[in-house]
Amino acid sequence: MKTAATSLLVVLGLTLASIAADKPNVIIVITDDQGYGDLSCHGNPRLKTPNLDALHKESVRLTDYHVSPTCAPTRSALMTGHFSNRTGVWHTINGRSILRQNEVTMARVFKDGGYGTMMVGKWHLGDNYPSRPEDKGFDEVYRHGGGGVGQTPDYWDNAYFDGSYNHNGKAEPAKGFCTDVFFDHAMGFMKDQAAKKSPFFVYLCTNAPHGPNHSPEKFADPYADLGTATAHFFGMIANVDENMGRLSAFLKESGLEENTILIFTTDNGTAGGAKVFNADMRAAKGSEYDGGHRVPFFIRWPAGGFTGGRDVDRLTAHVDILPTFIDLLQLPAPAGVKFDGTSIVPLLKGKAEGWPDRVLVTDSQRIHTPVKWRKSSVMTDRWRLINGKELFDIESDPGQKTDRAKDYPEIVERLRKDYETWWSSMEPSFSDDCEITLGNDADNPATLTAHDWLLPDEKMSPWNHSAIRAEKGESQGKWAVNVEQAGRYRIELRRWPVEANKPIAANLPPGADVPGVKAYRTTPGKGFLATKASLEIAGQKAESKITDPQAIGVSFELDLPSGVTTLSGTFTAADGTQLGAYYAVVKRL
Repeated sequence: MKTAATSLLVVLGLTLASIAADKPNVIIVITDDQGYGDLSCHGNPRLKTPNLDALHKESVRLTDYHVSPTCAPTRSALMTGHFSNRTGVWHTINGRSILRQNEVTMARVFKDGGYGTMMVGKWHLGDNYPSRPEDKGFDEVYRHGGGGVGQTPDYWDNAYFDGSYNHNGKAEPAKGFCTDVFFDHAMGFMKDQAAKKSPFFVYLCTNAPHGPNHSPEKFADPYADLGTATAHFFGMIANVDENMGRLSAFLKESGLEENTILIFTTDNGTAGGAKVFNADMRAAKGSEYDGGHRVPFFIRWPAGGFTGGRDVDRLTAHVDILPTFIDLLQLPAPAGVKFDGTSIVPLLKGKAEGWPDRVLVTDSQRIHTPVKWRKSSVMTDRWRLINGKELFDIESDPGQKTDRAKDYPEIVERLRKDYETWWSSMEPSFSDDCEITLGNDADNPATLTAHDWLLPDEKMSPWNHSAIRAEKGESQGKWAVNVEQAGRYRIELRRWPVEANKPIAANLPPGADVPGVKAYRTTPGKGFLATKASLEIAGQKAESKITDPQAIGVSFELDLPSGVTTLSGTFTAADGTQLGAYYAVVKRL
């Protein structure tokens, strides 16, 4: 019906573009765990991506564009123009995937510039105030929780198909495959904004092709000989490709194509395609080698001259995108913010003369407190210094096979000094937690999940629904919180989430499977026969006996002072076994 309505407008000569504002619209499509080699236009011999190939042919392409080696860190840098370690986001779980409250996002800049803003799909920078997308400048939000569909903060038992998603703070059921649903909502917003003569900024972030690998079977079937996991990894990308074709057709039919900046990129190296094709790069997602962080970046803007299939081969990165938009579109720069990136408008316009041989750093920390040199790459146009020791000439050795550190000690020393400067600019903030705010009207009650437990180095929280069901991962942890207003609070500790509505002691049957690998919800759920619940917050400790085997949660009411503290909850069984409360619902009364 939407397609028919749009076609009718075109027939009548009432294109959406004819009623839209002169400012260019901006769409960023970022996929999850798709690598540089996971595109047929980049040489993949099996995977077919005809619509992305067409966009590639029509775009300016950044061929030496780098991000962080994992997802949440990349998203923090893209959104803020700051290196991920500066933003507080250097992990994907354990309280280190929460964006600092003082960070100004791309959405806020566009909103201040008169744009309607929408975030769709994967946020992964905090599920509580003040780090949610609706707190960071987005007018409209339609997303899953945590870092993926079926992860701990997500709606219980979501599994890629027919899920429930958070729409402006409320769970709404949806029919269909998650990527299809996300593109549908994004295009609906674009149509509404154009009808209101308002330019739009849409940040469209697919969960695909992040694991567990599920795709509609028709997309996976052509790759069945590669095994279930790879077939559905490629199937998810093929589905993204089809949706990119739908989006391109929508923009063209609506008359929006000419003055819309359309960007396609990804958040890190491949998670599932390297064994088939990796564009001659070393390693994959999570690695400090180029295969972990060199990714596609296509930008098309017909009205601005960004067309024609031109390559930009100079070193660029995620931190450059926000300052580039501010420069390119004359958006209001946030006061007092110094970006780590720089505007690459001259490169995009084909004016690279005099462009400096810059130095950029990326790393993968994934621990409680960053460690110097850990899984790091210091990059120039020609060189890669890995972990402060190995040196690779990327021009002659793109696969990073031959260490040249002994041949060029002066290059090693220069790049080590650059890293030292980079590191020292961020190190003072590494001990600062990113707290979840309690008591703010925008998120009251606040639901905290074990995904965000603060845990020691190398420990893993129960970050997905399978781990929650099976009691896998660390069994106890604490949350960093900020009690915004002193007052009376009710804190309910739970084994299962609110929407599951099951007793602490309940064993849950396996949920229904979906195409692909085993879904998180197919793991049987283990109840915990607790006899006592314990709470600790702001120097106060409280206990409550549990006598009802059907108790769904245990609530405490207490007066809390304002300020930063930690919160932890524990269930104890008769034999002394303990299990952390995976969920805590906190309400200021």
